[in-house]
Amino acid sequence: MCLLDQSFTFYLLPFTLHLFFYMNKKKIFLKPKKEESLKRFHPWVFSGAIAKAEGAPEEGDVVDVFDSGKNFLAVGHCQIGTIAVRILSFDQEPIDKEFWKKRLKAAYQLRTGLGLTKRETNNSYRLVHGEGDFLPGLIIDMYDGTAVFQAHSVGMHVSRQEIAAALKEIMPEELHAVFYKSDNTLPYKADLKSENQYLLGKKAGNIAIENSLKFRIDWEKGQKTGFFIDQRENRALLEKYAAGRSVLNMFCYTGGFSVYAMRGGATLVHSVDSSAKAIELTNENITLNFPNDKRHKAFAEDAFKYLDTMPDDYDLIVLDPPAFAKHKDALRNALNGYRKLNAKAFEKIKPGGILFTFSCSQAVDKQQFRLAVFSAAAQVGRKVRILHQLTQPADHPVNIYHPEGEYLKGLVVYVE
Repeated sequence: MCLLDQSFTFYLLPFTLHLFFYMNKKKIFLKPKKEESLKRFHPWVFSGAIAKAEGAPEEGDVVDVFDSGKNFLAVGHCQIGTIAVRILSFDQEPIDKEFWKKRLKAAYQLRTGLGLTKRETNNSYRLVHGEGDFLPGLIIDMYDGTAVFQAHSVGMHVSRQEIAAALKEIMPEELHAVFYKSDNTLPYKADLKSENQYLLGKKAGNIAIENSLKFRIDWEKGQKTGFFIDQRENRALLEKYAAGRSVLNMFCYTGGFSVYAMRGGATLVHSVDSSAKAIELTNENITLNFPNDKRHKAFAEDAFKYLDTMPDDYDLIVLDPPAFAKHKDALRNALNGYRKLNAKAFEKIKPGGILFTFSCSQAVDKQQFRLAVFSAAAQVGRKVRILHQLTQPADHPVNIYHPEGEYLKGLVVYVE
């Protein structure tokens, strides 16, 4: 080949590679008038909105989304199910290492601005909250330098190594390990047989500090990422009400509300959970903070059975059950469950008592939950006043274009 041919090839190569990349991109085209939600920056494309696909996209692939007129709308992860695409960007940009670094850095800067990073009194916080950080399908919680990574989509699973490497680059000193825990969060239809494992580093200490209190976190085998960080501010509020009260913490899991109640000066604290492992962790966390303190007892019992047979001894009750509704089809049964649970608490709580009651069901909105609690109060005939309306903390932000992200609802009520 002559020098002219070599030079021409050199200049032509980037154009050829770009053209090859563009021609081989996987694409989704929407039906007419189905692009309106994307124009309002909602981060989901539903399967019923899709007219056709090009390039044979498979679950987990990055796809460009176009309207019926072939105008670019967004880029996201393809998946099987009602939600067919989770949007990563509304700009036509590559989803590569630089993309992950940019998004993760923005998430980290937000938590730094909230005063949650590099703080002696608190080393646990949520670093990435899915759609709330414009990374749908990704959850990352931090515990004393260990990032616990959950993928809720195949796309995030496929990108896990890139994400872990990007995390290390933006947090070189603070990050010691990345534990991937997605065996129970990935879509079951994908049949990935994912194993929980360390992507970076290895297990070190597992004591998290929250508002100067210590908690042993079992992120390897515990529920979710090991701890319910989303109740941090609500636990701190309960501490202010605990002085001189007898406290019942239902669905206690690792005993977060119980530990705060102890520090708040409760006269006695009882923790109840159906899981013996949860009760074991609760007792460990009480001992970590209040060794040899006789005010606390824990019971591995079914919550509804315990409420049926418990004495009328409590004047502060916490109801923080697991999600009763994972999807809209279960909504009716979930609302009945919340009504029955709260009615039993209203029936048993002492006059002048305070009830902290929550729903973490995304399918249940604030008004529906409030109506369920209202119905429970009316059924029992107690006088009830709302003192606080609670939600998730700022490290669980809600994307303004994705109101479904406001999943945690809570009420603090005074019962005469």
